[in-house]
Amino acid sequence: MNMLQLELARSRMQELQTEAEAARRARRLYLARRAARRAERAVRRAARASAAVY
Repeated sequence: MNMLQLELARSRMQELQTEAEAARRARRLYLARRAARRAERAVRRAARASAAVY
């Protein structure tokens, strides 16, 4: 019985680790997309400022 409980605990731990890794990947993707949007806005803002000078 003890081995069965140990195997179930290991299986559950693996599931939790898999879920945590998926959450980390999703977070990194979200942050990368947000950074890309910010950079895009900064480029447009710089272009407008440059156009306003000339």
